[in-house]
Amino acid sequence: MNYIDIVIDTLKNLKEKENENINRAAEIVAGAIIEGKSIFSFGASHSFILTEEMVYRTGGLMLINPIYPQGMNLFVTPMTQTSQFERIEGIGEVLLDQSPIKDGDVLFLSSVSGRNAVIIDMAKRAKERNITVIGVTSIDYSSKVTSRHSTGKKFTDFCDLIIDNMAPYGDAVVEIDNFPQKVSPMSSVSGLVVMNSIVAKTVDILVKKGFEPPVFMSANVDGGDEYNQRLLDANKDRIHYM
Repeated sequence: MNYIDIVIDTLKNLKEKENENINRAAEIVAGAIIEGKSIFSFGASHSFILTEEMVYRTGGLMLINPIYPQGMNLFVTPMTQTSQFERIEGIGEVLLDQSPIKDGDVLFLSSVSGRNAVIIDMAKRAKERNITVIGVTSIDYSSKVTSRHSTGKKFTDFCDLIIDNMAPYGDAVVEIDNFPQKVSPMSSVSGLVVMNSIVAKTVDILVKKGFEPPVFMSANVDGGDEYNQRLLDANKDRIHYM
């Protein structure tokens, strides 16, 4: 089976098993927006791709604020440093506390394995501060690894809602004859589908409730800049990345 076939099957499984949780996440986000709260998102290393997809993106919510994984993104050298930094306890708590997030806000956390200290510390600290945590992870992967945190817990232990991205243990999905390591990971594709599905459902809820959703229009279409600036100005108190 080739990669596209596996992706299609995974997304069908995702739709069948996680649609209810996606809808629940959208209800949480829509409710927070109506109540004047802010939305934040974080992930270390490749998991930050999910945050990048949601921020400053055509068709995306303007209110998604990134918490940058300092030293744990793909712009550092050597890149192996990212894997070491995400295992250091305390960093996640510092990153959260030094961001503009407030009690009552919503935080998306993405981690395929859920085992490393940075994501666990951030989730734990968020719960202590009455921040709603929506976690995106691989249940299969997380269930088969041990925690790298001194508490022995994983980040899912501190989530209010967990969405399974359906990636397998090890993440890669394509088997090659006479080669021991699978290739082509799944978690980015399925994770991005989860996040954009939440956005679509959130916007639908807001429209039905009579609220104008702050959604980016492409800056490359006529009127896009003006449209975006109007909504950015109207929601500037909850947009912390500009």
